[in-house]
Amino acid sequence: MNVVDAHFHVWRQADLPWLSGPMQPRIFGPYEPIRRDYPMSEYLADVSPSGVTKSVYVQANWPTHRAEDEAAWIETLAKDTGWPHGLVAYADMTVPDVRPALDRLMRFPHLRGIRQQFHWHETPTYRFATDPDLCRNHVVQRNIARLADYGLVFDLQVFEAQMAGACALAKACPDVTFVLQHAGMLQDLSEMGRSAWRRSMASLAQCPNVVSKLSGFGTFQHRLDPELIAWITTETVALFGADRCLWGSNFPIEKLWTDYTSLFAAHRTATGGLSTAEQNAIFNETACRVYRLT
Repeated sequence: MNVVDAHFHVWRQADLPWLSGPMQPRIFGPYEPIRRDYPMSEYLADVSPSGVTKSVYVQANWPTHRAEDEAAWIETLAKDTGWPHGLVAYADMTVPDVRPALDRLMRFPHLRGIRQQFHWHETPTYRFATDPDLCRNHVVQRNIARLADYGLVFDLQVFEAQMAGACALAKACPDVTFVLQHAGMLQDLSEMGRSAWRRSMASLAQCPNVVSKLSGFGTFQHRLDPELIAWITTETVALFGADRCLWGSNFPIEKLWTDYTSLFAAHRTATGGLSTAEQNAIFNETACRVYRLT
């Protein structure tokens, strides 16, 4: 089976303030081991035992005014190495009109989508956006709706408490495909927390233009947890269907607590009860369709 890694990063430390400057609290905990360059050569060595044949790079929070520099660097890597096969870049959806930024980004042939992280949490170390309700902002909705004219998807990153707003956003932009990051970032593993997450995910699943990325499940545990991976995967696939789920490694973040081979094996085991067709959808076909990989 051909495998697509639909969510990974490579980076140069000097380009990322959160890696090159003072240590900052991060959602994934202490990160000293990855405060360094993570080049494409190391990524390819990490994935080689797992049969990955294609990948999608997702923006890694360069300074926002350097979004085009980040995309240009990734295009250089694609030309030199053949990887990645798709690019999700950054653009600010809160400006009055995002189209000039999109017009500039469209010169990069691997561009497939945009990510601006909207996740907000009461716990400051889990918080990224300054506004918890960006999904309901009419300017944001208007700008994201414009992605349809460019053939671009939007990688949507929110917590459970924001999912009602995410539903409103998806309904306001019916011609845009939304890729829900990390299956909604389940953080509260209590029974109440899991139930709230399941209810909110069920609402999002009713929006046909939302797909879910099975990635980043170690974000809050800071360890490889095959049981949790299996539980989130089973619940998400039951709600969205395999043809609306896609897998991503979130490397090198997950490299803080595991290796690529072990991570991939845990996700393969989590889908072991599904049909071959469903597994092909999760690990290949959905990502190829959503990100237009050839």
